[in-house]
Amino acid sequence: MRHVTISEIARQLGISTASASYALNGRPGVSETTRKRVLDLAARLDWRPSSSARALSRSRSDTIGMVLKRDPDLLGSEPYYMSLLRGVEDVLSEAGQGLLLRMVGAARGADIAVYRRWAAERRVDGVIVLDLAVDDPRPELLHELGMPFVLHGIRLDPETGEQVVEDLVTDARIIVDHMAELGHRRIVYITGPLFLAHEVRRRRAVAAEAARHGIDVIFAECDYTSAGAERLMRERAAGWPQFTGVVSSNDVMALGVVTALRDLKADRFALVSWDDSLLCNVCVPGITALARHPEVQGRRSARLLLQVLDGRELLPEPPIPSSLVIRDTSVAAAFCGPLGVAAPVGADATE
Repeated sequence: MRHVTISEIARQLGISTASASYALNGRPGVSETTRKRVLDLAARLDWRPSSSARALSRSRSDTIGMVLKRDPDLLGSEPYYMSLLRGVEDVLSEAGQGLLLRMVGAARGADIAVYRRWAAERRVDGVIVLDLAVDDPRPELLHELGMPFVLHGIRLDPETGEQVVEDLVTDARIIVDHMAELGHRRIVYITGPLFLAHEVRRRRAVAAEAARHGIDVIFAECDYTSAGAERLMRERAAGWPQFTGVVSSNDVMALGVVTALRDLKADRFALVSWDDSLLCNVCVPGITALARHPEVQGRRSARLLLQVLDGRELLPEPPIPSSLVIRDTSVAAAFCGPLGVAAPVGADATE
């Protein structure tokens, strides 16, 4: 199919190319009569704007970027990120935008190098920043580079400096309330890497909610992998206080917990994952998990970035409340044998 150009529309109407362009792009400089003639002919000819010409005229690439500090071999096993990316793509596709995704692994500074290269080459119009770290240098760097960005899960607020969109406090309350209702008084919480700001906030929220219920918690840091969680449970569970339940910061680590506890001859145990996914549903036993709607979160971040790029006022979007999906691992403490041996209460597996 032949592509209809602005020049051809102008020729057929006997007007200048500039006038046709003004009319098609909603710019002043032509009469309303001419604008209507141009738009009517464009509709009849099924004219579509050239994405490359549009990008050049606005100095835009019509592409946004995302850099993931994840091992590419492990990313496919993390359902959270796959769902999040699907949500981002949905919004960008509707807006005629592209997504440039880079996975750089955990090497120090690898993500910074990508942002600098993108800014120098004008490869992307803006970026969604994932996994904000404690004392993260990226927001300051992106400000210096003049690259628009949004922090996934967080909106900058003029008064406080940042506003947590993802309600970690409520999520922690849902999980700990459930453990308390099942009668658990000693639990282990396996966190993700504690250099991540959201993991620090989760740990703090779980500690506060557990204290409210009089529940003793041991915090153990892990790496988000199933193998890492399995190894952690095998090597260290025997040295923790006698606990009857486990909370895992993601679904992949929850699978490792299941494997380890089986091998430790724990026939019945309580386990809650902070992330829900198909993994939790098909696992035997099925894992109770918190449904946090990552696809919706991805859509929200993409919409916010498009608002930034268009110079529009940022419209707050409250998160959809998380909900607990009850499965086989919601086991009352009375039916769980102690999973560890006696040790001083208050021990911290991260120390």
